[in-house]
Amino acid sequence: MSITKTFATAGRVLGQLRHDPRTVVLLFILPPVLLTLFKYVFHDQEKVFDNIAPMLLGIFPMIMMFLITSIATLRERRSGTLERLMTMPVSKLDYVLGYALAFSVVALLQAIITSGVLLYMLNVSVAGGALATIVGAVAAALLGTALGLFASAFARTEFQAIQFMPAFIFPQLLICGLFVARDHMADLLQWIANIMPLTYSVDLMKQVTTAADWTSVHTGDLLVVLGFTIAALVLGSITIRRQERP
Repeated sequence: MSITKTFATAGRVLGQLRHDPRTVVLLFILPPVLLTLFKYVFHDQEKVFDNIAPMLLGIFPMIMMFLITSIATLRERRSGTLERLMTMPVSKLDYVLGYALAFSVVALLQAIITSGVLLYMLNVSVAGGALATIVGAVAAALLGTALGLFASAFARTEFQAIQFMPAFIFPQLLICGLFVARDHMADLLQWIANIMPLTYSVDLMKQVTTAADWTSVHTGDLLVVLGFTIAALVLGSITIRRQERP
């Protein structure tokens, strides 16, 4: 592993994203727009929106980053960029970490923008404050980035990468506790939810919403999300070579 090569890869990825206006809109404009839409959906139920909106910060960044990362990574593999990189002294770990670093920067910006809209434009009250809200949103975005890198290893086309979203995201979305409290679900679904990363991302945002101080529960949820993120990055680096074959 080389720090210089990792930063060089990250710089190249950020440069490509900067020249892709559609991706910029999807990353930075769409999440605040969706949150605003939800506010007007619950126009006469402000308390319901105030309870749900912070949890959406544990979901929207993850979904957006999953889509962008999986498609962007697969595009490089299909265009031959990855194959050319592999002929140079750039390790798979440099490549994966470079991508992770680039999208970590993007995730931070996305989290700041979306959290700012939620807290200051939509006037949602969060007991944990702005910093804890941003930390939770960044963790969700990083998780989406890592899962996107991992999922892209199993897709051959961009359309297939998009198709993986129902398999990776939708089941977690249904049982993470956003719609129904997990303790009201069937025992099997509770067990499955307990091993899904999105569950802990949503739980973290719930804690941020209701608790004024950062507690061990916050830390536990955050560590689980980061643990899944690291595991997905490692698996992504291991499986990257299978896409180099025609």
